[in-house]
Amino acid sequence: MGTLSDFAENAVVKHLTREAAYSPAATVYLALCTADPTDAATGASMSEVADSNNYARTAITLGAASSRRVTQSGTVTFPQASGAWGTVTHWAIVTSGTYGSGDVLASGELTVSKAVVNGNTPSVASGELWVEITASTGLSTYAANGLLDRMFRNQAFTVSANYLAVATATLSDTTTGSTATEPSGNNYSRLAINVSGGAQPSWAAASSNTVTNANAWVMPTPSGSWGTVVAAFIADASTAGNVLMYDNGITDQAVAASDTVQYGTGDYDFAQT
Repeated sequence: MGTLSDFAENAVVKHLTREAAYSPAATVYLALCTADPTDAATGASMSEVADSNNYARTAITLGAASSRRVTQSGTVTFPQASGAWGTVTHWAIVTSGTYGSGDVLASGELTVSKAVVNGNTPSVASGELWVEITASTGLSTYAANGLLDRMFRNQAFTVSANYLAVATATLSDTTTGSTATEPSGNNYSRLAINVSGGAQPSWAAASSNTVTNANAWVMPTPSGSWGTVVAAFIADASTAGNVLMYDNGITDQAVAASDTVQYGTGDYDFAQT
């Protein structure tokens, strides 16, 4: 199994908040490494097999995202080694086939390390490699699948708007904008959130895979009871639509007429780690 790099995690945050739509590579490539690339790796800094003895990154195809995962589709066969490559322990998926360039999207450890010697033709069988975004992290399954398809398969995934909503029942990874239990009536409506640098209310600029609110996000003033609010989420539409991210960790609050329902500056945090 592979996990996203810091580069990819920051791209997730920026794409969801519309700070910067992610532009995917037309083709992604599998690279072999002799040590853990680490989440901070780049195509230039990772511990890749030396650029010699006929080693080359090789294109990899991944199937459609399902259950927060994209899985290798088709065997990946590297060139035949013309000399020793060392002991391969890890892999990385990168955005460029050119050695020493591109961005690392994800990496993982091989189940069994392999010492590649002269005459070997390394390969990875179909289905052996996958990249997964962990569940129950506040990122919806809808968003996880869309982002994986965007990054690793060059598929469309557009986030056209952000709206803050609250709910009177806890949310899950599969909650949608139609199945969330929101208040009804009494002046309740979702609050439109602008991009970083836009008019208030807006996001701050993403940093280190994290984003927060740049200013206070104040919901419409209740004209009557909204019930007890126990969760909040960001949707992509003013009604219904899709849940992008959610938070069940807020302090439960019974909302009555004329109450102020808000996130103070910096109080709404979303991190992809």
